Formats: sequence, C-alpha cells, structure tokens
Amino acid sequence: MEFSEVVRRRRMVRNYDPDRPVPPDVVERLLDHAVRAPSAGFAQGWGFLVLEAPEDRERFWTATTPGGGGRERWLAGMRRAPLIVVPHANRSAYLERYAEPDKGWADRSTERWPVPYWYVDTGFAALLMLLTAVDEGLGACFFGIPAQRLDAYREAFGVPAEYEPVGAVTVGYRASDHRSPSLRRGRRPVDEVVRRGRWS
Repeated sequence: MEFSEVVRRRRMVRNYDPDRPVPPDVVERLLDHAVRAPSAGFAQGWGFLVLEAPEDRERFWTATTPGGGGRERWLAGMRRAPLIVVPHANRSAYLERYAEPDKGWADRSTERWPVPYWYVDTGFAALLMLLTAVDEGLGACFFGIPAQRLDAYREAFGVPAEYEPVGAVTVGYRASDHRSPSLRRGRRPVDEVVRRGRWS
C-alpha cells in the first residue's frame, strides 16, 4: 500500500472480528516497526506489553475498566480485539542516557527537558504500530488507561514502577463499526493550523 494511502486510511477502529487472530508474523512486524521510532539520544526508553492470550486480554479489561464493567457499545467492540499492545515510557532511561559523557547532564534533572520526550517517543512508537496495522489490512485503536485504574493494571501484570503506560493499542481485523461522534467536528484545514515564516 502506498504510504499516502496508509495515512489517509488510518482511523481508530473500535470493533473487531474476534474469530480472526492477528498472524504471528504481523505481530512481529508491528513490534519491529515500533522500535524503529525516533528517540531522544537514541535512549529507546520504552517497553511493550503484548497481550494475545484470551485470559491475558480479559485480565487487562478487568483491571483497566472502571467498575470492571464494559458493556457500553464502544468497549464491547474493543474487547473483541485479539491483540492488545501496551506501550510504556521509561523516564529513567532518558535521564541516565543524558548523564552519559556525550550529553553531560550528570544531575539527571527533569527540569532540563523542555517536554518529557520519554512520552513523546513512546507515542511515536504507538503511531508506527497504528500505521503498520493499516498497511497490513488491519484496524487499530489507541486509547488511554483511566488514571484511577493504573494501579490495578500494574498489579495485574507486574509492571515495574519505572515503566509508565502511555495508553494501549488494540489491533485486529475490522468488524462493522460505528463512527465516533467526535468526527462531526471535521478535520481542520491545513491553512487553519499552519503558519509560515511567523506565527502572526
């Protein structure tokens, strides 16, 4: 598929065919592409939790769904995804990397960072998974884990404290889906969001 078509077709898919697992070679391509994302200082401070077994996926939804529910239309479709990948950011990997001699920020202070690139870079990796899914003829959705459910998620999967989930990605073959009501807002035109030369 041409890259421009991959970008144009990318959207958040919220309903999947539960009877069609993601082929193992496609799972590996998703992950291989994710780790090709750029990272500050080539720190690569990310970690990915891959959930394919039904019991692991069920444990994820139980841990991350408020009240253990999940009967709403969008979540019912999301729970059918045969693959969940949770990308995590590791801030300490960046602080350690930038304390090395070629960077020289030996104090490991987060105040030196204009933005937390550990989250930015992990988001880049998630986007590469989303685009790879489209290129493979699959659907995918990036979504957040509710803040009040993070401890339950960590406990359910033994996630070390230094790894922070930035969200989760469901992947699978698309099933009949409903469009998000948010799409009624329309895509902002390029000339509304781009400034050339000066902002004003």
